[in-house]
Amino acid sequence: MREVLSELIEWTRTGEEIALATVVETWGSSPRPLGSKMAVTRSGKMAGSVSNGCIEGAVFEEAQKVLKSGEPKLAAFGVADDVAFDVGLACGGHIEVFVQPLGRVQEQLIEMLQRNVPATLRTNLVTGEAALVEGAPSGSELARREGDFFVEPFRRPAHLIIIGAIHIAIPLHRLAKLMGYRVTIVDARAKFATKERFPEADELIVAWPDEAMARLEIDNSSYVVILTHDPKFDLPALRSVLGKQAGYVGAIGSRKTNQNRFDALRAEGFTEDQLARVHGPIGLDLGGRGAEETALGILAEITSTRFGGTGAGMREVRASRA
Repeated sequence: MREVLSELIEWTRTGEEIALATVVETWGSSPRPLGSKMAVTRSGKMAGSVSNGCIEGAVFEEAQKVLKSGEPKLAAFGVADDVAFDVGLACGGHIEVFVQPLGRVQEQLIEMLQRNVPATLRTNLVTGEAALVEGAPSGSELARREGDFFVEPFRRPAHLIIIGAIHIAIPLHRLAKLMGYRVTIVDARAKFATKERFPEADELIVAWPDEAMARLEIDNSSYVVILTHDPKFDLPALRSVLGKQAGYVGAIGSRKTNQNRFDALRAEGFTEDQLARVHGPIGLDLGGRGAEETALGILAEITSTRFGGTGAGMREVRASRA
């Protein structure tokens, strides 16, 4: 839902009639994961994607029919039977898409997402009736099909916390915003952590890392990147996060630098399991050494960790599955 949230906010504000299409089942090489959204208005506006372009035209037409009839529809694509459309998926996969008019429950969800309130949406794929439960979702974090129901957990948005407002942090915060992260910059040096240097940051905290981390809610939707490369900053930052359930912790520096950090933390009583959670040296090896390439490697590793990727090239991954 978050991939079309800004459009839904604007369209509901202006009174548009909206249909929402959701990927609720996939088989084979489906181009988009479960829960992927596409929003369509009666006036012809579109946002989001359910197939990266393969079937968007057909989904648009079905959305217009749903808006006219007021009835939801479950449609299959890429399946050779009577319910399939004339278009298909170039990747050879199969998906089912649930198209429904935007209702009051979905509008409540939009309001909650605007306030970063976690919730779970449970939709009946036969009747279109939906129920919304406020609070941190239990069980799987991923959207899933349960018989005639589709369950979508919505946790807090991914939060990237960058400790150390150095040069690499500038392209990193821009890339993160492009990918939908909330971004916080932390640095005790006021001349580094400025709005001029980090215009897209959601929050700038001028404080020592441990003081700043005490103010922030850290959970598995939090991704912490330590770029200071100075023990008087690095160690307080690591101390403040290792006892918490962050989704990712990475620290810039060589193997020797990280080993020195780990030795100091071991002496303070931190366990091997806690230290093993730290990605250091940080990032995937992409070959480049500039600030932008380093930032891309860091965000690539965070993405791989977040979604359970291997970090390998897709050619090798696909070959291993053949």
